[in-house]
Amino acid sequence: MARRKPPQSEDLFDVEEKIVEVDVQEEMEGAFLEYAYSVIYSRALPDARDGLKPVQRRILYSMDELGLRPDKAHVKCSRVVGEVMGKYHPHGDSAIYDAMVRMAQPFTMRLPLVDGHGNFGSLDDGPAASRYTEARMAPAALLMTGGLDESTVDFVPNYDDQLLQPEVLPAAFPNLLVNGASGIAVGMATNMPPHNLVEVIGAARHLIANPDADLEALMRFVPGPDLPLGGRIVGLDGIREAYETGRGSFRTRATARIENVTPRKKGIVVTDLPYLVGPEKVIEKVKQLVQSKKLQGISDIIDLTDRTKGLHLVIEVKTGFNPEAVLEQLYKLTPMEESFGINNVALVDGQPRTLGLRELLKVYVDFRTSVVRRRTEHRLGKRQDRLHLVEGLLVAILDIDEVIQLIRSSDDTAMARQRLMQVFDLSQLQADYILELQLRRLTKFSRIELEAERDELLREIERLQAILDDPQVLLAVVSDELAEVAKEHGTPRRTVLLESDGQSGTTSAATAGAKGAAASLEVPDDPCWVLLSSTGLLARTSDAEPLETGGRRAKHDVIVSRVRTTARGDVGLVTSAGRVVRLSVVELPALPPTAGAPSLSGGAPLSAFVDLPPAESVLALTSLAGEGPGLALGTLQGVVKRVNPDYPGNKESFEVISLKDGDRVVGAVELTTGEESLVFVTTDAQLLHYPASLVRPQGRSGGGMAGIKLSPGATVVGFSAVDPAAENVVVTVAGSADALPGTEAGSVKVTDMWAYPSKGRATGGVRCHRFLRGESVLTLGWAGAAPPMAASANGVAVDLPETNDKRDGSGVPAAAPISAVAAP
Repeated sequence: MARRKPPQSEDLFDVEEKIVEVDVQEEMEGAFLEYAYSVIYSRALPDARDGLKPVQRRILYSMDELGLRPDKAHVKCSRVVGEVMGKYHPHGDSAIYDAMVRMAQPFTMRLPLVDGHGNFGSLDDGPAASRYTEARMAPAALLMTGGLDESTVDFVPNYDDQLLQPEVLPAAFPNLLVNGASGIAVGMATNMPPHNLVEVIGAARHLIANPDADLEALMRFVPGPDLPLGGRIVGLDGIREAYETGRGSFRTRATARIENVTPRKKGIVVTDLPYLVGPEKVIEKVKQLVQSKKLQGISDIIDLTDRTKGLHLVIEVKTGFNPEAVLEQLYKLTPMEESFGINNVALVDGQPRTLGLRELLKVYVDFRTSVVRRRTEHRLGKRQDRLHLVEGLLVAILDIDEVIQLIRSSDDTAMARQRLMQVFDLSQLQADYILELQLRRLTKFSRIELEAERDELLREIERLQAILDDPQVLLAVVSDELAEVAKEHGTPRRTVLLESDGQSGTTSAATAGAKGAAASLEVPDDPCWVLLSSTGLLARTSDAEPLETGGRRAKHDVIVSRVRTTARGDVGLVTSAGRVVRLSVVELPALPPTAGAPSLSGGAPLSAFVDLPPAESVLALTSLAGEGPGLALGTLQGVVKRVNPDYPGNKESFEVISLKDGDRVVGAVELTTGEESLVFVTTDAQLLHYPASLVRPQGRSGGGMAGIKLSPGATVVGFSAVDPAAENVVVTVAGSADALPGTEAGSVKVTDMWAYPSKGRATGGVRCHRFLRGESVLTLGWAGAAPPMAASANGVAVDLPETNDKRDGSGVPAAAPISAVAAP
């Protein structure tokens, strides 16, 4: 038994000594449970509502109290740390500063909440001391704290009961999913990856509109994590399991390609590493493996990373070694391929729970609905109080002479107040407000202002009361506010999602590509197809079987371009700058034979084969065989060109059209017979098509000819070529010119091609879409063989409506933003 003495009084001789007997086991169990509860609830696990741990919440609240908003100057981090530690967080300054640093690191959080100034560390090095760095709130942090002064959340006492702090922040976006979380508690841990803000908000809004939506419907919006530095994720099965059960795993793999580092030596260039893996960690591991002779074939590793090019590791391969085989060993033995275990543990009503995607969104939507309701009640009360005073003031102004006489004849303020209340039937608040009235408010213009304010208050009260009276209106407000956040702070997806190859469950597209290239000398020069998907994945089929219906894969993406060639041949990538970039087919990953639609789950991204400037994108594939009617191009400014297929055989890239300043190619099609119809679609909803025979073929240096007559301010949004003998349709998507791309679904319409009459080249065409309210431009126009298939920017399939017989009719709301349409 342990003995514990009670506190002694100042006079030791006046108090008899007492010994209290305590059971050691009970004391240890109680103390450990209290400690475990404190770690779980007060330190290690985030709240499912705002996605913040207590230290993160206290940092943001303290910065908000200090007024460190994005438009203010940075202050020393030591000041913020001291404020947090002295008022709200009874722990060490290093823990507070570490949490603050993580919220400022763009490679850790998808949407940083702290704007750091100074050395906040890197993937390999820690930050400078807090006395050297400065910080302020990032724009996204204002979304977390906005509304604290409107009774949106409850406040609780701080550790010494001297101050109040928010129990949770209002959180205008689902921070837990967007920025992820990690923490180790007692007996449990959490590890959540970041996601794309636009995708998460899209899923939340879908859940608001469809409360019974299942996981499959939500994953159409959130197909997987979106890591801050991009990269590639391998293994979508583990992600789906995590979204369903709260636990799962996926693999992140470095982006690497084989290049000639010298005229006679090849090397492996690494431009992206797995999540939270730094280049120095990889370099150290490679050197260790080379020295222990566990990794052969590497002569040197050079780090050329800088702020301009970003990550750039060059691994030189010794002469006589296969660089593809070396790359496979690097993936196997070094951190160039890492596993991320998802464990979605968060606090719900103060209790730790493991949550799937639907549960995480449901908790946030319910919380945000409560925040908006409490904010509305607060604003309604404020406006009702103000209306009460304004109405009393209007009463006084109407009979101002009598009011003045009544006040002058009163002995004191109390008598004046009482007489005002009796004579004019006013409340005490109204009477006090009149007594404080300034003489300059007695003008005629002041009365007009008060009447206008009263009318505005009445309208505002009616609007706020309508929100509180109708739950559907309240949910609509929540949904609209989320859409505004996505529009203002959303960014495109950075991470490419790749499925497994069905064998090991962890082999990525890059692995398949490396294996295909490693056996390039043994690959027969058989006919095959080269495929390009809407998300930029490239692959080749393993045989020359004709492609069956389904430009779409079973779960992800659509095929936007294909060309027939041979396994040892070359194909061209047609870019928006009017160039063709040569690509060796044998370097592309080969897809296994499948029944039905081909799957690009084994494809590799374009960035693994070609480096393009940020403003240049790949539009289509073309054959370099120099046969057939050639390539047809359509530009932004309405120029059309048919290119003679006399391509040079010794150039890696070459121009196929001479573009004017400000112009670019918007569509490229490989003609098969020369009898196709060329189709232009413009932003002002005009469609023109005519036979390709009306366009005279030109050499590569030609600038093309007028293809369509454009209205002032209009540009071409789509260019296609269709077989007149086939069953063709036109797909148009309308939206707002001010909307952020990928945030607005808009309206979509599918119309039979026969509804549009053919006209001559360089004419204006006919109307193909009638805009609804809020729509001003076409964001997509496509023509091709039926049935069309659509996908969003991240490759998720989007259902299209039934065919509309009206060529100039309006569209129907799309299920999700559409970025690509393809045909069988």
